[in-house]
Amino acid sequence: MGSWKCGGCLSCLLIPLALWSIIVNILLYFPNGQAFYASSNKLTNYVWYFEGLCFSGVMMLIVAAVLLVLDTDNRYKCCQSENCSKKYMTLLSVIFSALGITFSGYCLVISALGLVQGPYCRTQDGWHYAFESTAGRFLTNTSIWNWCLEPAHVVEWNVILFSILITLSGLQVIVCLIRVVIQLSKILCGTYSVIIQPGII
Repeated sequence: MGSWKCGGCLSCLLIPLALWSIIVNILLYFPNGQAFYASSNKLTNYVWYFEGLCFSGVMMLIVAAVLLVLDTDNRYKCCQSENCSKKYMTLLSVIFSALGITFSGYCLVISALGLVQGPYCRTQDGWHYAFESTAGRFLTNTSIWNWCLEPAHVVEWNVILFSILITLSGLQVIVCLIRVVIQLSKILCGTYSVIIQPGII
């Protein structure tokens, strides 16, 4: 029961993180609440990788749902030994947790790239990536953020939302990594032994 509480709480934690990732990613499509820039393809290219909407969002919800099922006590018997069945279920939990790390890691990397690249915006020279050549140094130099004339406050919009996505996906990576460590320790330390003792049918 204690094992389920630990694993179940970690799996449940992934659900709000995934939902928030979906919301934040959607907000990236509407700078200042306007749909014009998305419809006219005037957004940073990294928002079209669906990192928070699909990978850290929908895919992570699926992973969380599967992990919650695997964490329940109603385990399906897949071989003769009960310990054997538990071990295979634990192995499945490791695999899906690893998938969770992959999905959230993808979101983390893409969001970081989007943050460093800066927004696609209109400057006095037209529409382009105004801060792409700064290699992310613009993040600490707010005095040049006004280079972007349109959308209004798009730099703040992108910095805040991409930073939130990085935080959410980073937490997902940590949660899934903890699950992998816990489940592997059960397998490697012999909590679920597949060896049938002599005399036991």
